[in-house]
Amino acid sequence: MSLEWLPRDNAPKDHSISYQGVWGTEPPCTVFEKTPLLNAVGKPVEGLSVARITLNNPAQYNSYTTQMVKGVIAALQSASVDRSVTAVVLTGAGHQAFCTGGNTKEYAEYYAGRPEEYGAYMDLFNSMVDGILNCKKPVICRVNGMRVAGGQEIGMACDLAVSSDLAVFGQAGPRHGSAPVGGASDFLPWFLTMEDAMWNCISCELWSAYRMKQKGLISRVVPVLKKDGRSVPNPEVTTDTWLRDGQIVYGEFKQGKELEEAKALKKSCQVDLVQLDAEVNRIIWHLSNLFPGCLQTSIDSVRAKKRLFWDQAKAASRQWLMTNMMGEAFLGFTAFNTRKLTGRDTIDFIKYRQLIAAGRMLDQEFFEQVLPSPTR
Repeated sequence: MSLEWLPRDNAPKDHSISYQGVWGTEPPCTVFEKTPLLNAVGKPVEGLSVARITLNNPAQYNSYTTQMVKGVIAALQSASVDRSVTAVVLTGAGHQAFCTGGNTKEYAEYYAGRPEEYGAYMDLFNSMVDGILNCKKPVICRVNGMRVAGGQEIGMACDLAVSSDLAVFGQAGPRHGSAPVGGASDFLPWFLTMEDAMWNCISCELWSAYRMKQKGLISRVVPVLKKDGRSVPNPEVTTDTWLRDGQIVYGEFKQGKELEEAKALKKSCQVDLVQLDAEVNRIIWHLSNLFPGCLQTSIDSVRAKKRLFWDQAKAASRQWLMTNMMGEAFLGFTAFNTRKLTGRDTIDFIKYRQLIAAGRMLDQEFFEQVLPSPTR
């Protein structure tokens, strides 16, 4: 089998930062807007505003393209120096996803096999994380849906997180050809116990918003389902604490018949993010009634602990990630990007390990043996 059937994009990317044309309205893009600061009763406050940065790529679960990353960087810089802005809200379009990380189509079709190009992209990604950690305003992550992979990493760089109870959290790198060294391996040990941080980082499991609230990763969880005008907590997740095999269980996904019944109930409900926005506004109004200088110094002091590991590791992580684009990343992103053609989204991991154990060279023949074949 030849790999000539793989889709490829040979148009060079522009990795320079330009503040012209980086925001837009047609996805995939970054939307930057300023809205009035709202007081405790929802009335606009004259002369003060909130900056809202939206990852607008809902068809691909708000995964960020190179252009979108540049848009976030520009938006953060603009919000940081805007005297009227009291806080920044980073969110995604729609209700299915906050962000699922880098755009795997772009990764597979352009960056895979081009390590220097991916290194330039990672400089932009690092600048995006730095932009959050350097912003001279509080940055709130409005988690409107799944927060996975690089989406989890930029979310943890934010100062506070308010989540829809339909959201899930986790990493995906080791399953799809990367490692969560764009912030997850740096930030997770600050939020979770070391073993929880380790398992969440490497297992590729998705954890519920309720579980993450209990473990301290996020500040608030808000029900967003409504049925007959009443709020309905996510029915797919356990919200009672109980013991199973000697361990406390909370916020886990239901199984079997319970899960099927929960899915049916969920399908009969409407998604309404009004309460999510109200909780975000309450936090911003609370922060707005504090001395801004004292507030920002406090925020920067806490951020310094996140940056302790992030700043130490980001350069080395960039180098490893760009090199990895010649091997496991090429395989992982290609398999995921071609899943509609092959029926599988991962490589044959056991075959891969067998070939590695035999000392095989990573060449085209090797790749052909582990990648899924197109169905015809």
